[in-house]
Amino acid sequence: MAEWNAYYRNEDDEEEQEEGEQSGGDYKITGRDSLVFLVDASKEMFIKGEDGQPSNFDMTMQVVRSVYASKIISSHRDLMALVFYGTEQSKDPSKSFKHVYVYHDLDEPGAKRVQEVDALRGGKGAQLAAETMGSGETSLGDALWCCANLYSDIKLRLSHKRLMIFTCRDKPHEGDSVKDRQARTKSGDLKETGVIIDLMHLMKPDGFDVAPFFRDIISPPEDESELGLQLEPCDKLEDLQKRVRAKEQKKRAQARLHLCLGEGINVAVGIYATAVTARKPAPIRLYRETNEPVRSKTRTFHTQTGSLLLPSEIKKSQVYGKKQIVMEKDEVDAIKKFEDPGMFLIGFKPMERLKRHHHIRPAAFIYPEEDEVKGSACLFSALLTKCHERNVFALCRCVSRRNYPPRFVALVPQKEEVDEGKVQISPSGFHVIYLPYADDMRTLDPPQCPTASQRQVDKMKEIVSKLRFKYRSDAFENPVIQQQYRNLEALALDMMAPEDTEDLIMPKVDQMDQRLGPLVQEFKDLVYPADYNPEGKPAAKRKTADTGGGAEKKPKVEVPEDELRAHVQNGTLGKLTVPVLKEACKKFGVHTTGTKKQELIDALVDQLGQ
Repeated sequence: MAEWNAYYRNEDDEEEQEEGEQSGGDYKITGRDSLVFLVDASKEMFIKGEDGQPSNFDMTMQVVRSVYASKIISSHRDLMALVFYGTEQSKDPSKSFKHVYVYHDLDEPGAKRVQEVDALRGGKGAQLAAETMGSGETSLGDALWCCANLYSDIKLRLSHKRLMIFTCRDKPHEGDSVKDRQARTKSGDLKETGVIIDLMHLMKPDGFDVAPFFRDIISPPEDESELGLQLEPCDKLEDLQKRVRAKEQKKRAQARLHLCLGEGINVAVGIYATAVTARKPAPIRLYRETNEPVRSKTRTFHTQTGSLLLPSEIKKSQVYGKKQIVMEKDEVDAIKKFEDPGMFLIGFKPMERLKRHHHIRPAAFIYPEEDEVKGSACLFSALLTKCHERNVFALCRCVSRRNYPPRFVALVPQKEEVDEGKVQISPSGFHVIYLPYADDMRTLDPPQCPTASQRQVDKMKEIVSKLRFKYRSDAFENPVIQQQYRNLEALALDMMAPEDTEDLIMPKVDQMDQRLGPLVQEFKDLVYPADYNPEGKPAAKRKTADTGGGAEKKPKVEVPEDELRAHVQNGTLGKLTVPVLKEACKKFGVHTTGTKKQELIDALVDQLGQ
């Protein structure tokens, strides 16, 4: 009978669960994400920038290639498509749209698609695009209609649908009111089917004005902070990559809860993970004959009859008081349940009361869910503003999921921050800091070490001040994971050698030596003795003079005959060690071929028990 503890999920596994899982566990957001790149192929897109800057088309292809590669790594089951409009040649599955070229239909990204996008990059790529597609008339309405057909042809369930338009022309139809009206109508149809339309507008000499045409085409921003992004064009590759990266994936809540501020006052919030540990992907077992993935199935059989056991026939047990307590699955669920999922406000504390050692696990982030409870955003914003003004945090009791134990959490307010390009750096909301229980706090005896003198402390302070730098977590990539994917990319794309990976976590020794100057030697002179050599090998151990440098032999241990016979009579020979038993066998002439302890004991008993 299985231990019922095996049924439990560890509380720390909460971070590794699928982000789409809801608080009650009744359903998950199923389906795949989809992304369509709709790229303008007009002649204006191929004009190179000043000072050798890449053209808008080349920038777009680099971004598309980057997204393809990241999707292969992060979520290879998502669907992606690449469509060009304003082309001279036409290519679409229905063969009914002119000046629209479907380069990739909606499908999972693969190595072949990455290679095909690579072929469109740079000067040779622009020449290939001109020969393959060319530049012709523009009808954005037909392009949107073609994208709608791509979505309708997919039989899979799609959970998130997004379409990105890349263009540097704010008036694609040059004032043709009929085509403008058709494009607005078709964009409205796409929005009604759940497609989010984003505009990745690129810089042009006389500026890009969103208002005349694209204001009615694109979807409204999901957040008010993104309104500035819809008005500012991108003139650098980094800005375009940052903007696309921020929108390519749906922000899914790990759980959706009600934050209870008082009796009958509930705010719907979603819990989000701000940082997730990156791990190397696990290897997939393949069948040798067909190279197909091998799927394993686990079945439980009765130990006596050999019959297959159904889940309803398996019970859980736990030993308590030397008695086996047997419980059904429903009883185990009832034991684990403390209360329904939710957050319950207890009170407020000054920020000084929250210490650094209270941070015992990765923090989460909560944001209002207006769709769940109307008015949540307004009340949440008021609570955030007041907490920030008074410099306090909210103390709450939190049950994040069904059958999870309650935790005390601190809701730390955070105001929104944007950079010079109106790109959001930090969103507004509350950080959820999980607080420790009294049992988690322990007292440790500090190690006794020699106390440094004041001169040594002052010298180390100088060294620390010289080596200070601004740390940003997003500036350092894991070199092991980067090398892993470089190798996989080289194999998948038939590259001669993988791209070089720069290990950004290696210390810059030359720059450090240049900054410190003579401070290192001065610190060594203060701390270490004059003959100290940190690179020298430790002195070899002195050999024993009596044995001439050989290994010291262990003295033989002999047991008197009377004591040995007493052990035989009392049945306590098992207390003696194997070397002692072997020596006793030699002493009494007992012949034995075995070396195990029990065999030696049996031979001595047969010899001395007579």
